[in-house]
Amino acid sequence: MAVNFGSRRIVVGAHYGLRDWLAQRVTALVMAVFTLVILVRLIFSRGPIGYDSWAGTFAPQWMKVLTFAVIVSLLYHVWVGMRDVYMDYIKPLGLRLALQIFTIVWLVGCAGWAIQVLWRV
Repeated sequence: MAVNFGSRRIVVGAHYGLRDWLAQRVTALVMAVFTLVILVRLIFSRGPIGYDSWAGTFAPQWMKVLTFAVIVSLLYHVWVGMRDVYMDYIKPLGLRLALQIFTIVWLVGCAGWAIQVLWRV
């Protein structure tokens, strides 16, 4: 009699990392578009670029939301990259888990700090 329980998940194959690969490309595209928006804003700004003009750039609510979306994209981009580095190069399971937990806590802290900075302006 055959046993019909347990996982039959295939953990290898060309399609296994497609989601992470696509996430890296999409988040990079979001960051690149944001960089272009900021560069255009700086190139076509009038007068000297100081704190007032810089704070004015991020004053509208849509810019704060866009900036936060870019920060979330950056954090996810970092997470996917660091997780892959840990999975490839850190062989002891306990150390890898500790580094992944530290990275998650650090990135969530960075997201909280970004919210505080953005909505304080």
